[in-house]
Amino acid sequence: MPDVFFTSDHHFGHKLIIDFESRPFANVQEMDEALIANWNAAVGPEDTVFHLGDFSFLGLEATSAIISRLNGYKILILGNHDRGRGRSWWLEAGFDEVSEYPLVYKDFFFLSHEPMYMNKHMPYVNVHGHIHGQKYEGNNHFNICVEHSGYKPLSFAAIRDAVVVSEEG
Repeated sequence: MPDVFFTSDHHFGHKLIIDFESRPFANVQEMDEALIANWNAAVGPEDTVFHLGDFSFLGLEATSAIISRLNGYKILILGNHDRGRGRSWWLEAGFDEVSEYPLVYKDFFFLSHEPMYMNKHMPYVNVHGHIHGQKYEGNNHFNICVEHSGYKPLSFAAIRDAVVVSEEG
C-alpha cells in the first residue's frame, strides 16, 4: 500500500546552504546526489511526497532533471525561495501538484513552509520547514526540514507517532 511522506528545504543547487546549516557535504554536487539517493531510498514510485518548500535554486532544466529522478507523486507547497517562480513554473518543472498556500492534511496536520502561529487551543499540528536546524518547543509544531530527518523524507506514520508520543508525554 502506498505511503505518504513529508520533507522540506532541500535547496538543490544552493552551495551556500552547506555552510549556513553545517550540512555534512563536501560540495553542492555531493549534497544534491545524496539528497536524491536518500529520497529514493525512503520513497517508492507509488508513494506521495509533500515537499514543504525551498526545493531548488537551479534553473528549469536542471530542476526538471532532479524532479524526474525522484520517486513518488510530488506535491509542492511553495516556500519563500520558490514563490518568485510561481505555480506554473514548478508544474512545468515536474511537480504533480503545486500550492501557493498551506494545506490541511487528515483534518489535523497543517502543512506550511514557514511555521504558523499555533496556540494551545488550535486543533492542529503545524508540519513546516523554513527554519532548518532550529526547532520550536511544544506539541504544535513539527519541523520537517531535511536537517532534522537525516536528509530524507519522513513518513506520515513517523510524524503522527512522534506527535502522539509527545502529547502523551
